[in-house]
Amino acid sequence: MLSAMGRADWQTEEVSALRQALSAFLASEVTPGLEQWEKDRRVPRDFWLGMGRQGYLCPWVDPALGGAGADFAMSVVVCEELGRTGHMGLQTGVSVHADITAPYIDQYATAGNRERWLAGCASGEMVAAIAMTEPGVGSDLAAVATTAVRDGDQWVINGQKTFISNGMECDLVVVVARTAVGDDEKPDQATGARGLSLFVVEGGAAGFVKSRQLEKMGQHCQDTAELFFEDCRVPADNLLGEPGQGFAYLMKNLQRERLMIAVAAQVAAEQALAKTLPYVRERRAFGKSIGSFQHNAFKLVERATEIEIGRTFIDSLIDEFIAGDDITRRVSMAKWWLSDMACRVADDCVQLHGGYGYMAEYPIARDYMDVRAMPIYAGSNEVMKVILARMMDLE
Repeated sequence: MLSAMGRADWQTEEVSALRQALSAFLASEVTPGLEQWEKDRRVPRDFWLGMGRQGYLCPWVDPALGGAGADFAMSVVVCEELGRTGHMGLQTGVSVHADITAPYIDQYATAGNRERWLAGCASGEMVAAIAMTEPGVGSDLAAVATTAVRDGDQWVINGQKTFISNGMECDLVVVVARTAVGDDEKPDQATGARGLSLFVVEGGAAGFVKSRQLEKMGQHCQDTAELFFEDCRVPADNLLGEPGQGFAYLMKNLQRERLMIAVAAQVAAEQALAKTLPYVRERRAFGKSIGSFQHNAFKLVERATEIEIGRTFIDSLIDEFIAGDDITRRVSMAKWWLSDMACRVADDCVQLHGGYGYMAEYPIARDYMDVRAMPIYAGSNEVMKVILARMMDLE
């Protein structure tokens, strides 16, 4: 909801103070190293530890475990301010760690594991990842082929995962694997979603192989990897929740993931426009500023309007999520529309920069490359539309 002043309920004075403190921290401790991190294709562990010391990792975690006990608004601020550094890979890595992976541990791990793993995630001593996607399985999670077989007091995991954010740096990874259903002796792909379970695999586990870091179009300062599990053994209590309930857990938590992506997309669009407006006012052609040509002016007005609509939409969704409402329908809309909108804005902004927009040294070129992944991950935008079509009784 929006107040009479046009400000969303979640944007309180406390949130504003946090935003200022985080912005100052990033400007002094993070931004100076970002260009080198882009070249290195990963961020140093000092970044994670520094974020942890300041309380910016997993701020929703119980204070007894090193968190701030904050609500979701603090996670949004962290996501937004990381996005405003102009390096979306940094934002993606932290979101995957703190607001996509760690909630599974919080909700479904045993008490002892929950205490140990969450404390490590909040401090930055443990970097977390989640492994859903496989070489032959993208958005269709019910087709996962990775298996986990119970062997006494252990589970034995076999399979391959790809496109795993934080994959090379992770100290623990939540793995989606197929387990036996009912009286079946072995996992069977024919069981579909009913056979999926979630496991935590720690970095030093025998049989857990971080194969290679993948070369991506963008988001270079965040590592993405191929992972292999070759007779990888984990303790029985590394199972999250109940066996066979993994798909239900994923469907519940994917709403938070998609909301974080929608937030990131909104910020990406805002930042791309903010970089472009000064440029088109100053850059001249045929004796006048580029921005003053009617076609260009109308294009910028259209994109500014979409960004304004997007901000209202995302703010209302954040309020609803914090209130505990079911946002499945609207977050599916937000994920596809906002990520598509961010790509449109970035594309237009590159065009308005002309030849300079195509040069890697210009930040707008990085924005264009970074944002392109958004319509793909966390369920492609086509999948979002399938979900919505079903909810509208169109399938």
